[in-house]
Amino acid sequence: MTLKPQDIVVLLLVASLGDRDWTYAQLAESTGLSTSQVHRSLQRAAGADLFAAARRAVHKRNLLEFLSHGIRYAFPAVVGPRQRGVPTAHSAPPLSEQVAGLPVAVWPAAHGEATGDAVQPLHSAALTISMESPAVYDLLALVDAVRVGRARDRAIAIQLLAERLQ
Repeated sequence: MTLKPQDIVVLLLVASLGDRDWTYAQLAESTGLSTSQVHRSLQRAAGADLFAAARRAVHKRNLLEFLSHGIRYAFPAVVGPRQRGVPTAHSAPPLSEQVAGLPVAVWPAAHGEATGDAVQPLHSAALTISMESPAVYDLLALVDAVRVGRARDRAIAIQLLAERLQ
């Protein structure tokens, strides 16, 4: 089974929940995916040793390793022309205070508050989740920083991801 971008989005959502109980239906509602899509995402993640199905928990160390070293190669970012959207990567709050002098990066969205270079999110579910959960938004923005950032920005993003996933 090959991982899909939506699998990472679902894993980050589960990781953000910590020890709280969840159901596949709740994850589906939060992501805008169907219950069967969420279930299949977690099956693929378990096959990649990123999720422990029996414990219903993310293998955080393995996920961090994948995000640090593989995400930008497995799911490279597509950067497009300037658009209105939601800040992401180095332009979003987790990094915006630490990284300066770069063009604004946004997920294209009509309701967005910023204008910048369009970065396609990992999956369309990313925008839906980020509106409901600031914690998941932070994680997704940091993942985008790893996907599109310079070496220094990636290092900071990975450090912040490690702190948030522990």
